[in-house]
Amino acid sequence: GAGLLWFGWFGFNAGSALTSGALATSAFIATHLAAAAATVTWCLAELVQRGKASVLGAVSGAVAGLVAITPASGYVGPCAAILIGGAVGVICYWAVSLKHSLGYDDSLDAFGVHGVGGIVGAILTGVFAAEAIGGTKGLLEGNPGQVLTQIEGIAATIIYSGIGSFIILKVIDAVIGLRVSKEVEIEGLDINLHGEVVR
Repeated sequence: GAGLLWFGWFGFNAGSALTSGALATSAFIATHLAAAAATVTWCLAELVQRGKASVLGAVSGAVAGLVAITPASGYVGPCAAILIGGAVGVICYWAVSLKHSLGYDDSLDAFGVHGVGGIVGAILTGVFAAEAIGGTKGLLEGNPGQVLTQIEGIAATIIYSGIGSFIILKVIDAVIGLRVSKEVEIEGLDINLHGEVVR
């Protein structure tokens, strides 16, 4: 599944160029390098903290790298892609571990991987954007305002998605409820909600 996701992400990022050319190739390479770097750094973080790396960790790192490079893929070169992926692998590993200490429910690590990974990637796009690649200068090319623009976009996205999600969740809660009982959750949703028995 992770391999299919990684492969599909090439179409997502490189395909956004809408033509086969230098920009699509650059986005393709950036996507691959960021995912690979994030896989390695997530596994290293696991190794340091837990004494071993896991396949689930490698997959989570790859997805974090893919998420983080998406806003940057049309604006950064290979070295920046590696730095973005390397940073997000460690940052997202830390973010996912927070759910245990803070006690919030994030069974698929959507916030720790996608939310945090997207935020980190968007900010680092403002740092590493190269005019020669995407037509926009980032912080390293003397345009600190691009980082502020990225942060404004992140804030607007958080506000919009937060309000939208709150409204949707309230409607769902009023209609069918948001959670099943603890007993149903322990016994399994497949049996209780879908009548499916694993044999």
